Amino acid sequence: MDHNTLSLPDVRAAATVLQTRSFRTAAGLLGQSPSALSRQISGLEERLGVRLFDRDTRNVRPTASGEAFGRIAQRMLNAVEDGMAEFDAHVSARQGRLVIAGLPSVTAGLLPRLIKDFSAAHPGIDLRILDALSGSVLEAVESGAADLGFAAGTVSTRSRLDFLPLMDDEFVAIGHPDGPLADDRTYAWAEIVAMPFIAMAEGTSVRELLDGACLRIGTSLSPRFEVSHLATSGALVSAGLGVTSLPTLTLPVLDMGRLIQRPISDFGAKRRIGLVRRTGKTLSPAAQAFFDLVQQRRGL
Repeated sequence: MDHNTLSLPDVRAAATVLQTRSFRTAAGLLGQSPSALSRQISGLEERLGVRLFDRDTRNVRPTASGEAFGRIAQRMLNAVEDGMAEFDAHVSARQGRLVIAGLPSVTAGLLPRLIKDFSAAHPGIDLRILDALSGSVLEAVESGAADLGFAAGTVSTRSRLDFLPLMDDEFVAIGHPDGPLADDRTYAWAEIVAMPFIAMAEGTSVRELLDGACLRIGTSLSPRFEVSHLATSGALVSAGLGVTSLPTLTLPVLDMGRLIQRPISDFGAKRRIGLVRRTGKTLSPAAQAFFDLVQQRRGL
Protein backbone atom coordinates (compact mmCIF):
# COMPACT_ATOMS: atom_id res chain seq x y z
CA MET A 1 0.00 0.00 0.00
CA ASP A 2 1.57 3.26 -1.16
CA HIS A 3 0.34 6.02 1.16
CA ASN A 4 2.87 8.55 -0.09
CA THR A 5 1.08 9.10 -3.40
CA LEU A 6 -2.34 9.65 -1.82
CA SER A 7 -3.53 13.12 -2.85
CA LEU A 8 -6.32 15.40 -1.74
CA PRO A 9 -8.05 15.18 -5.16
CA ASP A 10 -8.03 11.37 -4.81
CA VAL A 11 -9.59 11.59 -1.35
CA ARG A 12 -12.22 14.07 -2.57
CA ALA A 13 -13.01 11.90 -5.60
CA ALA A 14 -13.56 8.76 -3.51
CA ALA A 15 -15.72 10.63 -0.98
CA THR A 16 -17.86 12.14 -3.76
CA VAL A 17 -18.43 8.78 -5.46
CA LEU A 18 -19.36 7.25 -2.11
CA GLN A 19 -21.89 10.03 -1.44
CA THR A 20 -23.50 9.99 -4.90
CA ARG A 21 -23.23 6.28 -5.73
CA SER A 22 -22.73 7.42 -9.33
CA PHE A 23 -19.58 8.06 -11.35
CA ARG A 24 -21.52 10.33 -13.73
CA THR A 25 -23.03 12.45 -10.95
CA ALA A 26 -19.75 12.57 -9.04
CA ALA A 27 -17.83 13.51 -12.17
CA GLY A 28 -20.24 16.40 -12.77
CA LEU A 29 -19.73 17.67 -9.22
CA LEU A 30 -15.97 17.37 -9.55
CA GLY A 31 -15.86 19.02 -12.99
CA GLN A 32 -14.36 16.09 -14.89
CA SER A 33 -15.49 13.32 -17.23
CA PRO A 34 -16.83 10.01 -15.89
CA SER A 35 -14.05 8.11 -17.67
CA ALA A 36 -11.36 10.30 -16.11
CA LEU A 37 -12.94 9.83 -12.68
CA SER A 38 -13.09 6.07 -13.19
CA ARG A 39 -9.40 5.98 -14.06
CA GLN A 40 -8.60 8.12 -10.99
CA ILE A 41 -10.50 5.75 -8.68
CA SER A 42 -8.85 2.71 -10.29
CA GLY A 43 -5.44 4.28 -9.75
CA LEU A 44 -6.31 5.02 -6.13
CA GLU A 45 -7.46 1.43 -5.58
CA GLU A 46 -4.22 0.16 -7.09
CA ARG A 47 -2.12 2.32 -4.79
CA LEU A 48 -4.16 1.34 -1.74
CA GLY A 49 -4.07 -2.33 -2.72
CA VAL A 50 -7.80 -2.77 -2.13
CA ARG A 51 -11.03 -2.40 -4.11
CA LEU A 52 -13.18 0.50 -2.93
CA PHE A 53 -16.18 0.13 -5.23
CA ASP A 54 -17.94 -2.73 -6.98
CA ARG A 55 -19.27 -1.31 -10.21
CA ASP A 56 -20.92 -2.35 -13.44
CA THR A 57 -22.42 -0.34 -16.26
CA ARG A 58 -25.33 0.83 -14.11
CA ASN A 59 -24.47 0.52 -10.44
CA VAL A 60 -21.73 1.61 -8.07
CA ARG A 61 -21.59 0.01 -4.64
CA PRO A 62 -18.91 0.69 -2.05
CA THR A 63 -17.14 -2.32 -0.64
CA ALA A 64 -16.56 -2.67 3.10
CA SER A 65 -13.12 -1.13 2.52
CA GLY A 66 -14.77 1.60 0.46
CA GLU A 67 -17.15 2.44 3.30
CA ALA A 68 -14.24 2.55 5.76
CA PHE A 69 -12.12 4.68 3.43
CA GLY A 70 -15.10 6.99 2.82
CA ARG A 71 -15.48 7.70 6.53
CA ILE A 72 -11.78 8.43 6.83
CA ALA A 73 -11.81 10.53 3.66
CA GLN A 74 -14.64 12.69 5.01
CA ARG A 75 -12.72 13.31 8.24
CA MET A 76 -9.67 14.26 6.19
CA LEU A 77 -11.70 16.67 4.05
CA ASN A 78 -13.32 18.21 7.14
CA ALA A 79 -9.88 18.68 8.71
CA VAL A 80 -8.59 20.37 5.55
CA GLU A 81 -11.64 22.64 5.43
CA ASP A 82 -11.25 23.59 9.09
CA GLY A 83 -7.53 24.17 8.61
CA MET A 84 -8.05 26.44 5.61
CA ALA A 85 -10.75 28.36 7.49
CA GLU A 86 -8.27 28.88 10.32
CA PHE A 87 -5.59 29.97 7.85
CA ASP A 88 -8.02 32.36 6.15
CA ALA A 89 -8.78 33.87 9.55
CA HIS A 90 -5.05 34.26 10.15
CA VAL A 91 -4.45 35.92 6.78
CA SER A 92 -7.37 38.31 7.25
CA ALA A 93 -6.21 39.14 10.82
CA ARG A 94 -9.40 37.73 12.34
CA GLN A 95 -7.42 35.33 14.53
CA GLY A 96 -3.87 35.21 15.78
CA ARG A 97 -1.53 36.58 18.41
CA LEU A 98 0.24 39.92 18.59
CA VAL A 99 3.07 40.79 20.98
CA ILE A 100 3.86 44.47 21.47
CA ALA A 101 6.81 45.70 23.52
CA GLY A 102 6.94 49.24 24.80
CA LEU A 103 8.23 51.73 27.32
CA PRO A 104 5.95 51.80 30.40
CA SER A 105 5.10 55.44 29.72
CA VAL A 106 4.03 54.56 26.18
CA THR A 107 2.10 51.43 27.10
CA ALA A 108 0.22 53.44 29.74
CA GLY A 109 -0.15 56.75 27.94
CA LEU A 110 -0.46 55.96 24.25
CA LEU A 111 -1.16 52.27 23.77
CA PRO A 112 -4.59 51.93 25.44
CA ARG A 113 -6.30 54.14 22.84
CA LEU A 114 -4.70 52.22 19.99
CA ILE A 115 -5.50 48.83 21.48
CA LYS A 116 -9.11 49.80 22.09
CA ASP A 117 -9.62 50.64 18.40
CA PHE A 118 -7.58 47.66 17.21
CA SER A 119 -9.46 45.18 19.42
CA ALA A 120 -12.78 46.55 18.21
CA ALA A 121 -11.76 45.88 14.60
CA HIS A 122 -9.94 42.59 15.33
CA PRO A 123 -11.63 40.97 18.35
CA GLY A 124 -10.14 37.55 17.61
CA ILE A 125 -6.53 38.68 18.00
CA ASP A 126 -4.89 37.84 21.34
CA LEU A 127 -2.66 40.69 22.54
CA ARG A 128 0.33 40.52 24.85
CA ILE A 129 2.06 43.69 26.08
CA LEU A 130 5.69 43.65 27.24
CA ASP A 131 6.57 46.64 29.44
CA ALA A 132 10.31 47.26 29.26
CA LEU A 133 13.04 49.89 29.14
CA SER A 134 14.01 51.20 25.73
CA GLY A 135 16.98 48.86 25.24
CA SER A 136 14.93 45.82 26.18
CA VAL A 137 12.17 46.89 23.78
CA LEU A 138 14.67 46.94 20.92
CA GLU A 139 16.09 43.56 21.95
CA ALA A 140 12.61 42.01 22.10
CA VAL A 141 11.77 43.13 18.57
CA GLU A 142 15.18 42.23 17.17
CA SER A 143 15.07 38.74 18.69
CA GLY A 144 11.50 38.10 17.56
CA ALA A 145 10.08 37.96 21.10
CA ALA A 146 7.86 40.91 20.11
CA ASP A 147 6.29 41.70 16.75
CA LEU A 148 6.48 45.47 17.21
CA GLY A 149 7.83 47.87 19.80
CA PHE A 150 7.34 51.43 20.99
CA ALA A 151 10.68 53.02 21.83
CA ALA A 152 12.19 56.44 22.48
CA GLY A 153 14.92 58.07 20.43
CA THR A 154 16.18 56.38 17.30
CA VAL A 155 17.81 53.05 16.55
CA SER A 156 21.38 52.43 15.55
CA THR A 157 22.03 52.12 11.83
CA ARG A 158 23.88 48.91 12.66
CA SER A 159 20.79 47.31 14.17
CA ARG A 160 18.31 45.19 12.25
CA LEU A 161 15.41 47.49 13.08
CA ASP A 162 13.38 50.14 11.30
CA PHE A 163 12.16 53.15 13.31
CA LEU A 164 8.91 54.90 12.36
CA PRO A 165 8.73 58.30 14.15
CA LEU A 166 5.29 58.92 15.66
CA MET A 167 5.41 61.95 17.94
CA ASP A 168 7.63 64.28 19.97
CA ASP A 169 7.01 64.11 23.70
CA GLU A 170 7.67 67.42 25.50
CA PHE A 171 9.15 67.60 29.01
CA VAL A 172 7.34 69.46 31.80
CA ALA A 173 8.15 70.10 35.45
CA ILE A 174 6.09 68.22 38.06
CA GLY A 175 5.67 69.31 41.65
CA HIS A 176 3.46 69.41 44.72
CA PRO A 177 0.94 72.28 44.82
CA ASP A 178 2.57 73.65 47.97
CA GLY A 179 6.14 73.00 46.80
CA PRO A 180 8.79 74.95 44.87
CA LEU A 181 6.65 75.04 41.72
CA ALA A 182 3.68 76.68 43.42
CA ASP A 183 3.91 79.80 41.22
CA ASP A 184 1.87 79.32 38.07
CA ARG A 185 4.49 80.33 35.48
CA THR A 186 7.11 79.01 33.08
CA TYR A 187 10.36 77.91 34.74
CA ALA A 188 13.92 77.89 33.45
CA TRP A 189 15.70 74.55 33.52
CA ALA A 190 18.41 75.94 35.79
CA GLU A 191 15.74 76.82 38.37
CA ILE A 192 14.31 73.33 38.33
CA VAL A 193 17.58 71.42 38.72
CA ALA A 194 18.48 73.66 41.66
CA MET A 195 15.41 72.35 43.50
CA PRO A 196 15.36 69.00 45.34
CA PHE A 197 15.13 66.78 42.28
CA ILE A 198 13.73 63.28 41.84
CA ALA A 199 15.27 61.66 38.77
CA MET A 200 14.67 58.49 36.81
CA ALA A 201 17.53 56.01 37.07
CA GLU A 202 20.41 55.95 34.62
CA GLY A 203 19.78 53.77 31.61
CA THR A 204 16.25 55.06 31.05
CA SER A 205 15.34 57.17 28.02
CA VAL A 206 14.07 59.92 30.33
CA ARG A 207 17.33 60.13 32.30
CA GLU A 208 19.38 60.36 29.12
CA LEU A 209 17.45 63.45 28.05
CA LEU A 210 17.57 64.99 31.54
CA ASP A 211 21.36 64.66 31.57
CA GLY A 212 21.53 66.14 28.08
CA ALA A 213 19.47 69.15 29.15
CA CYS A 214 21.88 69.74 32.04
CA LEU A 215 24.90 69.59 29.74
CA ARG A 216 23.35 72.25 27.52
CA ILE A 217 23.36 74.73 30.42
CA GLY A 218 26.77 73.66 31.68
CA THR A 219 25.74 71.79 34.79
CA SER A 220 25.14 68.23 35.91
CA LEU A 221 22.16 66.57 37.51
CA SER A 222 22.56 65.84 41.22
CA PRO A 223 19.26 64.22 42.19
CA ARG A 224 18.06 63.94 45.75
CA PHE A 225 16.39 60.66 44.84
CA GLU A 226 16.80 58.23 41.94
CA VAL A 227 13.99 55.84 41.08
CA SER A 228 13.36 53.19 38.48
CA HIS A 229 9.60 53.48 38.17
CA LEU A 230 7.46 56.43 37.17
CA ALA A 231 4.86 55.73 39.84
CA THR A 232 7.55 55.93 42.52
CA SER A 233 8.68 59.28 41.19
CA GLY A 234 5.13 60.59 41.34
CA ALA A 235 4.63 59.26 44.87
CA LEU A 236 7.76 61.03 46.14
CA VAL A 237 6.68 64.30 44.54
CA SER A 238 3.19 63.88 46.04
CA ALA A 239 4.82 63.49 49.46
CA GLY A 240 6.50 66.89 49.03
CA LEU A 241 10.01 65.43 48.79
CA GLY A 242 11.02 67.28 45.64
CA VAL A 243 10.20 68.01 42.01
CA THR A 244 10.80 66.10 38.83
CA SER A 245 10.67 66.57 35.08
CA LEU A 246 9.00 64.04 32.82
CA PRO A 247 7.61 63.80 29.28
CA THR A 248 3.90 64.52 29.03
CA LEU A 249 3.18 60.99 27.80
CA THR A 250 4.18 59.67 31.23
CA LEU A 251 1.64 61.76 33.14
CA PRO A 252 -1.22 59.19 33.01
CA VAL A 253 1.02 56.93 35.11
CA LEU A 254 1.11 59.56 37.88
CA ASP A 255 -1.65 60.68 40.22
CA MET A 256 -1.89 64.13 38.63
CA GLY A 257 -4.91 64.99 40.74
CA ARG A 258 -2.46 65.65 43.59
CA LEU A 259 0.28 67.23 41.49
CA ILE A 260 0.88 70.28 39.32
CA GLN A 261 2.78 70.64 36.06
CA ARG A 262 4.65 73.67 34.77
CA PRO A 263 6.19 74.43 31.35
CA ILE A 264 9.98 74.64 30.96
CA SER A 265 11.30 77.48 28.85
CA ASP A 266 14.65 76.05 27.78
CA PHE A 267 14.73 72.26 28.23
CA GLY A 268 16.05 72.11 24.68
CA ALA A 269 14.89 68.64 23.63
CA LYS A 270 11.85 66.45 23.16
CA ARG A 271 11.61 62.70 23.47
CA ARG A 272 11.01 61.16 20.03
CA ILE A 273 8.57 58.25 20.25
CA GLY A 274 8.49 55.74 17.42
CA LEU A 275 7.43 52.27 16.40
CA VAL A 276 10.16 49.73 15.69
CA ARG A 277 9.99 46.60 13.57
CA ARG A 278 12.51 44.05 12.36
CA THR A 279 14.15 45.08 9.09
CA GLY A 280 13.31 42.76 6.21
CA LYS A 281 10.92 40.60 8.22
CA THR A 282 7.40 40.18 6.90
CA LEU A 283 4.92 41.07 9.61
CA SER A 284 2.17 38.65 10.51
CA PRO A 285 -1.28 39.76 9.30
CA ALA A 286 -2.18 40.80 12.87
CA ALA A 287 1.02 42.81 13.28
CA GLN A 288 0.58 44.41 9.86
CA ALA A 289 -2.98 45.43 10.73
CA PHE A 290 -1.74 47.07 13.94
CA PHE A 291 1.16 48.72 12.11
CA ASP A 292 -1.28 50.17 9.56
CA LEU A 293 -3.46 51.52 12.37
CA VAL A 294 -0.49 53.24 14.00
CA GLN A 295 0.55 54.78 10.69
CA GLN A 296 -2.95 56.21 10.28
CA ARG A 297 -2.74 57.81 13.75
CA ARG A 298 0.70 59.38 13.35
CA GLY A 299 0.79 62.85 14.83
CA LEU A 300 -2.70 62.54 16.31
